Amino acid sequence: MQTVPIPRLMISAPSKSSGKTTVSLGLLRYFSSRGRHIRSFKKGPDYIDPMWHRLASGTECWNLDPWIMGDDLCFESFVRNGAKGDGALSLIEGNHGLHDGMSLDGSDSSAGLAGLLDAPVLLVVDSSAMNRGVAAMVLGMQMMPPGPSIAGVILNKVRAPRQADKQQKAVEAFCRIPVLGAIPADKDLIVPERQLGLTTVDETEGADSFIEGAAERVARYCDMAAIESIFHRASQLAPGTLSRHPAAREKRCVIGVFRDPAFCFYYPENLDALRQNGAELVFIDSLKQTTLPDVDGLYLGGGFPESFLGQLSDNLGLISAVRERVRSGIPLYAECGGLIYLSRSASLEGKRYPLAGLLPFDIGFQSRPVGHGYLDLKSAVESPWFSNGERIRAHEFHYARPVTSVEDLSCQFDVSRGYGITGARDGLFHRNLFASFAHLHAAAHPRWAVKFTDLAVRYRSTVG
Repeated sequence: MQTVPIPRLMISAPSKSSGKTTVSLGLLRYFSSRGRHIRSFKKGPDYIDPMWHRLASGTECWNLDPWIMGDDLCFESFVRNGAKGDGALSLIEGNHGLHDGMSLDGSDSSAGLAGLLDAPVLLVVDSSAMNRGVAAMVLGMQMMPPGPSIAGVILNKVRAPRQADKQQKAVEAFCRIPVLGAIPADKDLIVPERQLGLTTVDETEGADSFIEGAAERVARYCDMAAIESIFHRASQLAPGTLSRHPAAREKRCVIGVFRDPAFCFYYPENLDALRQNGAELVFIDSLKQTTLPDVDGLYLGGGFPESFLGQLSDNLGLISAVRERVRSGIPLYAECGGLIYLSRSASLEGKRYPLAGLLPFDIGFQSRPVGHGYLDLKSAVESPWFSNGERIRAHEFHYARPVTSVEDLSCQFDVSRGYGITGARDGLFHRNLFASFAHLHAAAHPRWAVKFTDLAVRYRSTVG
């Protein structure tokens, strides 16, 4: 059976906020700055960490989510994007703790993904409050099913050399794996966090300097040669029969994508799927542009519009242009932040901001998440976007919800898991407009891009 070499390594940790993202960014920048090809993957539903990865490496970061995509699609995406024939290293950053996941057997955890990809694991441990007991934690990580192959440990947030020495001796004696670094505690090496995780690259002053600092610290305190050797220790993969992407269709429509600090949550697979189906993508800065270009469809992704409500509300030219296009029948697909933009208004910290007014309700923000995690949806009706009975696995992360009634509005989905718009329903649609709190992954739902581009082509024919 044909096999392909993909030097690879997963960076994980016993729990979140242990420093795995900082170590991942340091490794990506260290290798890329030395002319070493390296690309990255992020486990789970995450937009923000991949932004940091892209800045660190200069290349795209791809999400791998076993719950949404399934094992076969995760494996296929990894091989397709990792085996480019250039000998590049592939770094996979896990999410949450190594063994955290939905399934009791751990199959959808970072450990499960490491097993699926036969990737060795470099475990980053927050060792600030432990001594020899760190070995018990690492030993538990090794023994917990599905039994990941932990190839080494980095001690992070170390308080003193004596502490690091005790921990290293204990880990190497009881766990029989090497400690490949001991990084001292440093408040400057913590990426600022907000309600949904890290702050975005655009929101973080000095983001590139932070990454440079992470690379410098990782290189100074870790055995970089030994870490690189772990990438090459991974076995070759047997890709089997990968499904072939059909040849990209010739340009047949133009889709405008809101892409700026307010709307920055897009899976690269979603954008690529639209291109593959004949869409030319034109990016629109909703904070600066006051008109819309000549487009046949609009895609308003997620992000943090609540951080820019004043600018969005004051941009009356763009709001007017969006209203006019929607009334003309343009297909518009909005996810989460896009849904907020289309509402009548959003209220935050006692102030009300008028918005596009294309959805007949007002938005408020809560101090605790309204919806946070995976969504399991079933289409209850036929629409231009989804078929009746279609099942959708997606995710949601929002503190926003309608504060006026939505009971009389047409909704696409019944919610089996998650919250959506009402706790029971999600996916508002009217003519060619669709708005939802669900973040959909096109690799798992390829018909989405087909229907979107088909609607754009039809619209183009009616107005052209």
